[in-house]
Amino acid sequence: MVQKHTSHSFAAFSPKEAARCARRAVVVFTPLLSVFLLCCSIAQAAEQKSEAELIETLRTAAPAEKALACKQLATVGTKAAVPELAKLLSDEQLASWARIALEAIPDPASSEALRTAAGTVKGKLLVGVLNSLSVRRDAAAVDLLTKNLQNEDTLVASSAAAALGHIGNDAATKTLRQSLTTTKGPVRSAVAEGCILCAERRLQEGRAKEAGELYDEVRKADVPKPRKLEATRGAIVARKSSGIPLLVEQLGSQDRDFFNIGLTTARELAGADVAQALAAEVSRTSPQRAALVLTAIADRGDKSVLPAVLNAAKQGEKQVRVAALVVVGRLGDATSLAPLLEMAADQDAELSDSAKAAIAALTDKKVDAEITDRLANAQGKPLAVLIELVGQRRVAATPALIKALEQTDESVRHAALVALGATVTPKDLAVLITQAVQPKNDKDANVAQRSLREACLRMPDREACAAELAAALPRAAVTTKANLLETLGAMGGPKALETIGAAMKSNDPQLQDAGSRVLGEWMNVDAAPVLLDLAKTAPEDKYKVRALRGYIRLARQFAMPDAQRAEMCQTALSNSSRPEEQKLVLAVLERYPNMETLKVAAKATQMPSLRDDAAKSTLVIARKIGGDGAKLREVLSKSGLDPVKVDIVKAEYGAGEARKDVTQTLQKCVDTIPLILLPAGNYNDSFGGDPAPGTPKILKVQYQVNGKSGDVTFPENAPIVLPMP
Repeated sequence: MVQKHTSHSFAAFSPKEAARCARRAVVVFTPLLSVFLLCCSIAQAAEQKSEAELIETLRTAAPAEKALACKQLATVGTKAAVPELAKLLSDEQLASWARIALEAIPDPASSEALRTAAGTVKGKLLVGVLNSLSVRRDAAAVDLLTKNLQNEDTLVASSAAAALGHIGNDAATKTLRQSLTTTKGPVRSAVAEGCILCAERRLQEGRAKEAGELYDEVRKADVPKPRKLEATRGAIVARKSSGIPLLVEQLGSQDRDFFNIGLTTARELAGADVAQALAAEVSRTSPQRAALVLTAIADRGDKSVLPAVLNAAKQGEKQVRVAALVVVGRLGDATSLAPLLEMAADQDAELSDSAKAAIAALTDKKVDAEITDRLANAQGKPLAVLIELVGQRRVAATPALIKALEQTDESVRHAALVALGATVTPKDLAVLITQAVQPKNDKDANVAQRSLREACLRMPDREACAAELAAALPRAAVTTKANLLETLGAMGGPKALETIGAAMKSNDPQLQDAGSRVLGEWMNVDAAPVLLDLAKTAPEDKYKVRALRGYIRLARQFAMPDAQRAEMCQTALSNSSRPEEQKLVLAVLERYPNMETLKVAAKATQMPSLRDDAAKSTLVIARKIGGDGAKLREVLSKSGLDPVKVDIVKAEYGAGEARKDVTQTLQKCVDTIPLILLPAGNYNDSFGGDPAPGTPKILKVQYQVNGKSGDVTFPENAPIVLPMP
């Protein structure tokens, strides 16, 4: 496997990440997957050997064991292991493994061995050695790396440049600077990358002036654009606040890549003057770019520019105003509330919503107190906005919200109801229940009911909450009762289940309809007894059917012991009179194949209207569970489905003259039961295509069961259950 050296863009990287971009990248060994897998298996099983044992392995063992020894020497190796490891640097199969150890052994002998090998190996092996010298930052290798900058092999020369960059001392830097204008093609890009690495090192060492000069050389050189971008970012960072003009220049560039490098660097460069420069740029650039600059301001977290951002939020292009409001939400405090409230009352819905979102995002705790204080004197839309914010910020202001319910302004009342849904405590839940059950204004009913549902779903004691709702049911209108039943259904729990079951037995069709729908969607098996009772006693057949289907759904959907599921299925069969529900039960039995469900399916074969479908389900379950043949035969024999010898004599599939012989396909699917399961989910795929596209087809089968002949025809995709002749 060979990984070529590649140049990376530093544009989106931090300094530390950028410094790693020119890492070694060549691994050379024989591309024999079997060797690699053998190494992995040995690595799992072998115990750590001593260094002496590992060195002996390098001298005598097979390649796979040598590779593992190299890996272990990276942990325990010393100068003593270097000579044997050095011998492997010319081995295409093991060179990369040897370099793993040599890179890790701290003794200078490792670097010396790598330098020696650099004078003898070529091509990809030489690239690997140069990369290892790069990893070790071997200052003594500068001369040989400088020599290899002129290597005819571009990959070798590029690796030498990257290695010089990682070493980064004065000698390496001088060489790279001199080569920046003399090398050509891909190597020049690698040299530029090496210069950038040297500059990064100087920046980390506090030699910012030297770093800036080096960045400038790369920035002004004839090098690929990615290198210019990297150097531009470095030149700005190295100058600190003095780099602001260069930063602003990038933000004004027509080239989107340089604009983006400006945005990236703006997030790195510290200082309030940088933030001020960014804020000034917002008013000079296009709306699209201004929005991006504002995001950079927010990411910096510098609150000194908050007044300028608020000003941008108040006027100008809407795109910029919306972006500025997001920034205010991230950087603002209680002093931002007043201007934000003004914008929250704007006629433009997007601006209004953005301002509200900004207020909701403010983290200053004083904001909640100020919102509460303002409630007392606000009227109309400002009051509605404040109340909406109470709900969004979950402010405890129940008395003020209750008072707002008396307002003649519908928008205020509705906002108060929504806020109560988000904030009301169990102590005051009765207020919201009253508003939902007996609203003073009919227009408030739907809002109150939705808010009550939200409040109930977040109550810590749902059983107590359900008891309050149950107590309120008698005084509610029928339509409201149905809504309350749906809320109880969303809450769940024993009290809700009891209340819904009782409501289902009323004579009101709306309650019966709502209750049966809620129970049919119940999310645990606790509803099974209630549903079964309704399936037997509901006043109308359609609710009996709905209840029975809900009961069957519980058996299909939820985890339970095999015996319980089988019992539920048997109960459902015993209480169903329609084939539709009976077949749903059979589908549940097939979905959970075990001996218990097999017995239920086998028993169902005694139901005349269900015999064929039940026989098919019985056979499907039997085939799926396999296991004890004697037990299977016992169950099957009781349903008249003893194991038999099935032979397919002839089978044709198609329509009219367009038929194909599928005898062999069916013969391969035969088992000891008269059910044939095809390899695919439909006839066409199982039989190798559609013999008569667009036309209904049939499958004709001539067969024998225990030597007795029979023939049968199946419509397309019907289960293939062979009748006993």
